[in-house]
Amino acid sequence: MPTMQGLKTNIGAALAVLLLALASLASPALAAEKVTVFAAASLKNALDAVNDAWQQQSGHAVTASYAASSALAKQIEAGAPADIFISADLAWMDYVAGKTLIREDSRSTLLGNRLVLVAPAADARPVEIGEGFDLKARLAGGKLAMGAVDSVPAGKYGKAALEKLGVWSSVEQDVAGAENVRAALLLVSKGEAPLGIVYETDAAADPSVKIVGTFPESSHPPIVYPIAILSESTHPEAAAYLDFVRSPAAKPLFEAQGFTVLAK
Repeated sequence: MPTMQGLKTNIGAALAVLLLALASLASPALAAEKVTVFAAASLKNALDAVNDAWQQQSGHAVTASYAASSALAKQIEAGAPADIFISADLAWMDYVAGKTLIREDSRSTLLGNRLVLVAPAADARPVEIGEGFDLKARLAGGKLAMGAVDSVPAGKYGKAALEKLGVWSSVEQDVAGAENVRAALLLVSKGEAPLGIVYETDAAADPSVKIVGTFPESSHPPIVYPIAILSESTHPEAAAYLDFVRSPAAKPLFEAQGFTVLAK
């Protein structure tokens, strides 16, 4: 016959097993509560700050996946689970919209940005960007880092600007295409490329590089970031998160990183 002490030990062990079982069941539920955001790589610093503020205000968790807008759009098309998509251009938002993968009534234009030429901080000689400027000479045999020009928004904007200014053909063979704009920035930051074309906000996020020139806004399509809720999202807080990102509370956090807030 078991002793009273033995019964207590058995009951305690049983409770411990039960609590562990409950915890294992609760973990997936807690993970599912997170609002999942797919966002352009250039948004990382600013959106991390916005997400922290959202979590503190709402008590709800959020997780962000950063990559090139092209890669994220393809992941969404393939069925990757997410609630919100923020693209660095209209084209990739239009792409997912064309597949009926966003809620059209939730779509708006959130932010604006600027295109700049950066160099390692140790060689920050200014470049006067204009019609026919001699970018080839400044490269001096090195590579021009930029996002892949056929898919990454920053790369597409950069190619458009260089074509408009009449210098693309002279540097086309020198381009080091990167999987996203932050990867292009890293090539310059590490000294693996003497120049790179990135967004102004990317340059501000890395003290190892300096802006040596700014592309005229007339040389490329407007740089805008649309945002929308994805059609497959069932998260009850997705709309509230979208409202917060577009709210006055988020505005200074985006502006602190150099973005222009376009959402009203």
